[in-house]
Amino acid sequence: MKNEMTLAFDSISENEGFARVAVAAFVTQLNPTLEEVADIKTAVSEAVTNAIVHGYPDGVHTVVIRARLNEQEAELWIIDEGVGISDIKQAMEPLYTTRPEQERSGMGFMFMEAFMDLVEVQSSPGVGTTVYMKKQIRQGVGRQEG
Repeated sequence: MKNEMTLAFDSISENEGFARVAVAAFVTQLNPTLEEVADIKTAVSEAVTNAIVHGYPDGVHTVVIRARLNEQEAELWIIDEGVGISDIKQAMEPLYTTRPEQERSGMGFMFMEAFMDLVEVQSSPGVGTTVYMKKQIRQGVGRQEG
């Protein structure tokens, strides 16, 4: 099976939940386990929150999610055209945050890496950021037919 979708929405915190649910619904075509769906929802939530809070700190703009299902693999791109990241390695370190005044934990990238098989970040200051994530879905593994 191969299928793709693109979703664009305003960079407001209320849309983080919408993004989670939309991606989860799309990925269910691969018959994932509940744990796999929860992992993807958590990673999407972290990536979208980063785009909203860090990518667009001074206004409402657009966040785009692209998703592709190919065989038993889900690929996701969370894209913003915001402020960008000058030091990706530093930004991906646990506990690092550019918004400590908002009590941000700096654990977003760590959660993405924990729940997805692959996380890659491309970013340029003033241009924006793309977070690419991939997860293999173990269809049928450990499932009983009902």
